[in-house]
Amino acid sequence: MLFHHPNDAVDLQYAMRRFVWLLGLLIAGWTAVARADEHPQWVPISREVVAQAKPGYPGKTSGVAIEPATGDVFLVVPDQGIWKSTDHGKSFARVDGGRVSGRCESGFALDIDPAGRRMMCFMIYGASAGTTDGGKTWTASRTTHLDFGAVDWEAGGKCLVALRHESGGQLCLSDDEAQTWTNLDSGFVAIGIFDQHAIVASRGKGIVRSEDGGKTWSQVSDVEPAGRVMRVHHGIGYWTTDRGLLVSRDRGQTWSVEGMPISAVFGPLFGRNSLHMVVVGKQGFLETTDGGKTWEVVAPLPTDFHVGFVGPSFAWDPASNVFYASTMGKDTFRFERPQKPKP
Repeated sequence: MLFHHPNDAVDLQYAMRRFVWLLGLLIAGWTAVARADEHPQWVPISREVVAQAKPGYPGKTSGVAIEPATGDVFLVVPDQGIWKSTDHGKSFARVDGGRVSGRCESGFALDIDPAGRRMMCFMIYGASAGTTDGGKTWTASRTTHLDFGAVDWEAGGKCLVALRHESGGQLCLSDDEAQTWTNLDSGFVAIGIFDQHAIVASRGKGIVRSEDGGKTWSQVSDVEPAGRVMRVHHGIGYWTTDRGLLVSRDRGQTWSVEGMPISAVFGPLFGRNSLHMVVVGKQGFLETTDGGKTWEVVAPLPTDFHVGFVGPSFAWDPASNVFYASTMGKDTFRFERPQKPKP
């Protein structure tokens, strides 16, 4: 006889149901792992640094930048300077030699040369400084408490413009690598520089330009930038707006919105050539490989991040397809973009 007891059939049915249930759990687990691989997540990379460094107010981290030539990560820890990683955020060491302190309140406070090696840190409530050799040595600025700034990297890197913190949008200028500074007009909200004879800025109503070191200004565009700092790459000026990339090919004398009408705040960050760029907006990180004609969302914003002026900082390592995000009082995160399968 197949069954030796009336309850044997019930026990077998129960065992089969339990087997099916366990198999379902196993399949669900495999599916979850597969989906996690298909949809990578933002991973914190700053917790060991924070535990070691004991940051000041508002805690944790407050800025991130990428050295374009190497992919090295620079991380700001409030009141504890600049920390560098040469392994994509797996480990960090402090590199500023005590020359940098305070914090960044804006993603535009770290101005890095797109060609690599050089970076200026515009800090508030602490010391500002710059490096020309990837963080090995640093030169202190003679002024600080700056919201954000820009350096004329392609013209030599000696001339800087910055906005003073809580000073009514006062613009200041240095033409000797941050050793002496001159206060200019107030009321500005965005700035940029090609060289000391081509400074651009915004008071919230389009763009103005100065050829005499900020003594006089002329209106050159009615389009309002969204980004706080203009970026220069191969002589071309780029400014993010809520309608697309605002571009100047004549050192800021004329401007036009080019490419697809996207809304972005941060960037552009530059990739392997002049057509390859990334910007950041409410949709996340958007990439173009055709100079802005088309854009693709390639990474979301981390949870609870935004693209407002105060707080967030974003970076991109194009060689490794890795994105980074930091903001005041939170950890810094890393997002590795999955490689597309080869055809």
